[in-house]
Amino acid sequence: MKKIVLWLMSTLTVLMLLFGYHTSTSSTAEASAESSVVAPVSSAPGSTAAGAPSAASSGSSTSAATTVTGDAASTKYGPVQVEITVANGTIADVSVIDYPSDNGKDQQINARALPTLVQETLDAQSADIDMVSGATYTSDGYVESLQSALDQAGL
Repeated sequence: MKKIVLWLMSTLTVLMLLFGYHTSTSSTAEASAESSVVAPVSSAPGSTAAGAPSAASSGSSTSAATTVTGDAASTKYGPVQVEITVANGTIADVSVIDYPSDNGKDQQINARALPTLVQETLDAQSADIDMVSGATYTSDGYVESLQSALDQAGL
C-alpha cells in the first residue's frame, strides 16, 4: 500500500511540474519580442524609413550622404537585406530593412542580434565583424548583404 501511495504522489508531482513549465514560446515572450522588431532596425535615432530620402542628402551640405541598399542575402530562415548611409567616406548609419520575422523565435533572435550587428558595423566601419552567437544564419546573411552595399558604395 505504501508503494502505491508513493507512486501516485510521484506521478502527480511530475504532472504538476510538467504542466506548470512555461516554454520560451509563451505569449508573453512573443509579445515582447514582437514589439521590439516591428520596424526596420537602424542605428541612428533620427534615421528615416527604407526608401525615404534622408535629410543629409539635401544638396546644401558640402558632402552629401548617400544611401545604398545591399542585395538581399538568402538564408535558411528568410532573406536579410541591409541599407547603409555613407557620409564623408564612412558608414554613418545602418538599417536592416528585411530579416526573418515569421515566428516568435525569429523575432526573439533578431531583436537581440540585429542591434548588435549594426553596432559592430559602425564600430568596425567594414563587413569584418563578429557573428552573434545563436544567430548564425542571420549574421551570415547580414554580412553578405552588408558587403554588397559596401561594394556598391565603393568602400
